[in-house]
Amino acid sequence: MGEVVEAGKENFEECIASGVVLVDFWAESCRPCVALAPRIVEIASERPQLKVVKLDVAKARRLCMSYRVGGLPTLMIFRDGQEAARLTDPSLTRAKLDQWLAEQLDGGQLDGGQP
Repeated sequence: MGEVVEAGKENFEECIASGVVLVDFWAESCRPCVALAPRIVEIASERPQLKVVKLDVAKARRLCMSYRVGGLPTLMIFRDGQEAARLTDPSLTRAKLDQWLAEQLDGGQLDGGQP
């Protein structure tokens, strides 16, 4: 796929319904979210088998409440519509995100051969 899909409350369930999907719950007021935005785009291009979705929490508050998103940034991996993994970390860095993603998607093997 290679691109980031902007989801809203109208199409979110459809976006996560099939396959492996990384969802970035973000807000413009969240500095770590904004700082990680370029990395989210890179992940989409590096992993074409992974659907990458961004959801602006300010535009979908009830939806975020239903998924118990209590802090930002929050990233979730869905497999065929079911939550498979979650990462919420107010001090999330690119390195932490990459490590978590590798653990979830690559069976614990980090990209670049790092331990």
